[in-house]
Amino acid sequence: MTGVCGCCGALRPRYKRLVDNIFPEDPEDGLVKANMEKLTFYALSAPEKLDRIGGYLSERLSRDVARHRYGYVCIAMEALDQLLMACHCQSINLFVESFLKMVRKLLESDKPSLQILGTNSFVKFANIEEDTPSYHRSYDFFVSRFSEMCHSSYEDPDIRTKIRMAGIKGLQGVVRKTVNDELQANIWDPQHMDKIVPSLLFNLQSGERTESRSPSPLQASEKEKESPVELTERCFRELLGRAAYGNIKNAVTPVLMHLDNHSLWEGKSFAVRCFKIIMYSIQSQHSHLVIQQLLGHLDANSKNSATVRAGIVEVLLEAAAIAASGSVGPTVLEVFNTLLRQLRLSVDYELTGSYDGSTNIGTKIIKAHEERQLQEAVIRTIGSFANTLPTYQRSEVMFFIMGKISVPGVHLALPSTSSGPEGTRMIQVMLLKSLVQVTAGYQTTNMLTALPTSFLEPLLSLSLTEDPEVRLLVLQILLSLIDRHENRPKFSNISSISDISVLKLKVDKCSRQDNLFMKKHGQQLYRHIYLGCKEQSSGRQHYESLFALLGLLSVELANEEVVVDLIRLTLALQDLALSTDEGLPVYNRCAVHALAAAYLNLICQLTTVPAFCQHIHEVIEVRQKEIPHLLPEDVFVDNPKLPSSLEKVEGDVLFLQSKITEVLGGSGYNTERLATPYVPQFTDEDRLSKRKSIGETISLQVEVESRNSPEKEERTPAEEITFETLKNAIVDSVGMEEQERERRRQVVEKFQKAPFEEIAAHCGARATLLQSKLNQIFEITIRPPPSPSGTISSGYGQSQNRSVPIYEMKFPDLCVY
Repeated sequence: MTGVCGCCGALRPRYKRLVDNIFPEDPEDGLVKANMEKLTFYALSAPEKLDRIGGYLSERLSRDVARHRYGYVCIAMEALDQLLMACHCQSINLFVESFLKMVRKLLESDKPSLQILGTNSFVKFANIEEDTPSYHRSYDFFVSRFSEMCHSSYEDPDIRTKIRMAGIKGLQGVVRKTVNDELQANIWDPQHMDKIVPSLLFNLQSGERTESRSPSPLQASEKEKESPVELTERCFRELLGRAAYGNIKNAVTPVLMHLDNHSLWEGKSFAVRCFKIIMYSIQSQHSHLVIQQLLGHLDANSKNSATVRAGIVEVLLEAAAIAASGSVGPTVLEVFNTLLRQLRLSVDYELTGSYDGSTNIGTKIIKAHEERQLQEAVIRTIGSFANTLPTYQRSEVMFFIMGKISVPGVHLALPSTSSGPEGTRMIQVMLLKSLVQVTAGYQTTNMLTALPTSFLEPLLSLSLTEDPEVRLLVLQILLSLIDRHENRPKFSNISSISDISVLKLKVDKCSRQDNLFMKKHGQQLYRHIYLGCKEQSSGRQHYESLFALLGLLSVELANEEVVVDLIRLTLALQDLALSTDEGLPVYNRCAVHALAAAYLNLICQLTTVPAFCQHIHEVIEVRQKEIPHLLPEDVFVDNPKLPSSLEKVEGDVLFLQSKITEVLGGSGYNTERLATPYVPQFTDEDRLSKRKSIGETISLQVEVESRNSPEKEERTPAEEITFETLKNAIVDSVGMEEQERERRRQVVEKFQKAPFEEIAAHCGARATLLQSKLNQIFEITIRPPPSPSGTISSGYGQSQNRSVPIYEMKFPDLCVY
């Protein structure tokens, strides 16, 4: 019987005998290396046998797995790995199929050791560059199985960690094997990305929890190389680094879904970490795609809780900071439009108390403080985006935001909100705060382009409103745009120091463009400074900002003419503080006096005229002795000690226009202009922005018309304006508005409720009428074209044009091509 078996064994194919010989009698002895070398040589010499070798090894491995002979399983996988590394012939595809079949068998096992063994073999295979393509190989099973291993919940924590790490390595191997091979199944398809990305994020998140419970820094550093978090992050970065332009969306969408499903936006830290990895890993030219996806996700969560929206906005803030300059993408204004829309929605939610504008029992209750935190986050994000933009794009964003601000009488860009006037005011404030963020750090060489009329006039109109917060924001915007040499912080405190050299001001020569700007807009700026000081609701911050504006105009945009006008303006402010007709409170009058003293102290030292400086310093010294509450050091403090009323402010404590005109005239300044008191020019802007009396408004209009008319002498006398005239004008205008509103309502109602046939007949009748009128016009205006063949005479001796078709006309040769 033994001889018969030996005879049959000799008749077996050679490749089977070579395969059998690599297995020792005791699996603990490991692979028989000498016989393995013979098998490798045979496979290289006869590559057509490679697929049979693989099939037989697969058969033996399946049998050993079923019999729990795990030692022989390890030997078989080792042999497969060596054959795979050694052979790169065209027949390797069939061998790979057998190899993947065996790996699949190991991964399907319940034994963690076999799963890890199969994963390690697959990783080795993934690092091999194949010479021949494969058209039919599928990795769907491996993506699913490795993703499942990443979520392992094995009882033993050490084994659980090993299984999860094996799953991560397996996914990394699948990505490496398929991402650059166009013939393979597209790993970027959503069906694969929806498994790979959440598996990686799950391990990143669970790794954060385990790191927070790590026993000691020394132990953590020893195991750092084996940490699942480090491995996961490396794999995630590699995946994103390989993503092309068209694959970014498929890679980022699962991240957004994972953060949604597990409520991870509210914590912010993990979401921010994920997108930091994304932004640093993808190619820089693709950064704007991620930002656009985040903006779209923000829009999709418009009715979610404020904490979720704030988390998305915080992630946007970090992403914008990481993105390179100009990488926000081609749709820059769309980015800001989305953020401003979220700002508007948040204001509406805060004021109405619900996401749908109603107060039903089933609606979510909105927390006002959470909405305010969201609004602050959106404003910070707008500033962060603006900082990544070049100057010309930042200018476009400034004009875009200004176009959305509701300016009284100029434009009502925003429709009336569901929350009423208070909502409109809050949105106005939020948009101005956004504009403050955009203009922060803005640098320009040409003020005419930085502050064009279309931008400056609405901005200055807002500075005339009664809301002190709006006026303060407008002043901050002006300061940011005018400050080009970082002088603004040096004017943060109002003082009357005797030597301004300690401020280290950067004064540059005024350019031609600056002169043109001040010639065009200087009077507007002076007038708004004057009216800003005149406001009863102005506080300490307003006066400090007004002083900074005066100072910046002096060092940034001042020529000799501007200096004269600023001095006249300051003396006019002193007269304003002396007047009792305006009804200013004592604090405001003292503050205006102190502001005038501080600015004259600054400008006299900038002009370097000794006599001018002497006069200013003498007045300041007298005030220090007699009435210190008219100096900035005593007024602009936390608890100013002011008298109950201002009386007998005269004599040596006042700056004298005659004296200043005299001393500056000796230095070449325009004495005639200096001697003329400054009087602000009132325009229609005041009527539109401020609530003035009807009498002032009408007299203002008549004055403006008479001043602007080029033919004053030939004009007929203006109609006498009486109380009855005004009353009738107001009643008529109100009645006309009501009629127009009713007519519009009827038209809308008709198109909403009327049957289609009636609407079609109505439109058809209008079209027919229009066509008939056009035909009449054409008959009157259009005549037959003149004929090249000349004219013919009618029977009555009159010449008559003869019309000839174009194809019968005879043209000169020069006119024919």
